[in-house]
Amino acid sequence: MNNADYAYPSNVECAHRVSIPPPQPFVKTLKNSLKETFFPDDPLRQFKNQPPSRRFVLGLQYFLPILEWAPRYNFEFLKSDLIAGITIASLAIPQGISYAKLANLPPILGLYSSFVPPLVYAMMGSSRDLAVGTVAVASLLTASMLGEEVDAKENPTLYLQLAFTATFFAGVFEACLGLLRLGFIVDFLSHATIVGFMAGAATVVCLQQLKAILGLEHFTQGTDLVSVMRSVFTQTHKWRWESGVLGCCFLFFLISTRYFSKRKPKFFWISAMAPLTTVILGSLLVYLTHAEKHGVQVIGELKKGLNPPSFGDLVFVSPYLMTAIKAGIITGVIALAEGIAVGRSFSMFKNYHIDGNKEMIAFGMMNIVGSCTSCYLTTGPFSRSAVNYNAGCKTAVSNIVMAVAVMLTLLFLTPLFHYTPLVVLAAIIISAMLGLIDYEAAMHLWHVDKFDFVVCMSAYIGVVFGSVTIGLVIAV
Repeated sequence: MNNADYAYPSNVECAHRVSIPPPQPFVKTLKNSLKETFFPDDPLRQFKNQPPSRRFVLGLQYFLPILEWAPRYNFEFLKSDLIAGITIASLAIPQGISYAKLANLPPILGLYSSFVPPLVYAMMGSSRDLAVGTVAVASLLTASMLGEEVDAKENPTLYLQLAFTATFFAGVFEACLGLLRLGFIVDFLSHATIVGFMAGAATVVCLQQLKAILGLEHFTQGTDLVSVMRSVFTQTHKWRWESGVLGCCFLFFLISTRYFSKRKPKFFWISAMAPLTTVILGSLLVYLTHAEKHGVQVIGELKKGLNPPSFGDLVFVSPYLMTAIKAGIITGVIALAEGIAVGRSFSMFKNYHIDGNKEMIAFGMMNIVGSCTSCYLTTGPFSRSAVNYNAGCKTAVSNIVMAVAVMLTLLFLTPLFHYTPLVVLAAIIISAMLGLIDYEAAMHLWHVDKFDFVVCMSAYIGVVFGSVTIGLVIAV
């Protein structure tokens, strides 16, 4: 064999080595990196070579996306959004009351928080499927972080003021992240961290509901497993069998409807209506049997009327200012991560794009406005958004329909919740939280990446045996 055997055909050119590009100056490299990080979509491109009047309209549409899609809205969209809005309202009302109790706040605040923030998001949000409202993890964080400084029972007014102030700072922080295009910061919360943290928080929330399930009046302020178990088993003589039986029955009903709806997706509305059904049945049962006189605790009177202003209740002075800022930033980051993750998930199903920075601005503004109208922290919860998606929503108008339904409830129906037993609210929370314990994702992490699994379990163990804050810090 000679060298001719290796000769290339005459019609094929020899390959040339690609030269390495010359090194760029440090300043230019840094400039390109910053531009790619903060302006990957070049938001100013649409304003180039446009007259001033057009730039003004485009600017309004950037901050208020409703101005862009509203002119194309039609009756077919309205029918779909109307059905979806009424469906999520039936879920939002009992969940709102439940999560407000979880945050150690007056139950009526859960309804207030399902009225104003959804209206703000409908105008400023870029997701068609996100249903805005309170969430369990943020409610637990609020109770945990503010409860370290102020006892909600001993000083309810100050605690309420700090909750509004923390919501205000959460909104400011979220809006600033969006305006400064710092959305990539949320990506530091990895999938493994979120899986472990959410599962840990769900476990802690379920443990906290033992107070209502067992009918206990005094309970530990701690959220860790040891404190809760000690509080439960040192009060065995105070357990109320009436509450226990009611709680187990309603929990079984809620879990059964969820299981059925998962097996039969066309009947999604059954699990969506189940929480409100349990509230109605529980209230009727208590009213007819006078169970409140036999150890079954009830919500009591809820004030009628729309959100009162609360701007004057914001606390901007020491010694509680730093507590409100810290609580606001931490709860704001968690709420932001959950809301954006949920929004992106459903946008992929329908093949449309949502702008993470716009979402941050929308979340921030709805919490700033909410803090001034007697609302506490809101975001886009997965359970409500899933119901909104399955109900066939077309646009954010479904949030407006939900807000109108909550408004009518606030104006006319709040007296009907007087006899709602707390044990029903506990069952609603537990059934919602069980869906956040994603053991399949944890097992997948074990098979794919052992280190990610360790991160996941560190977050879980830190939350369950330490505190919500400790678990988050360990994971991050």
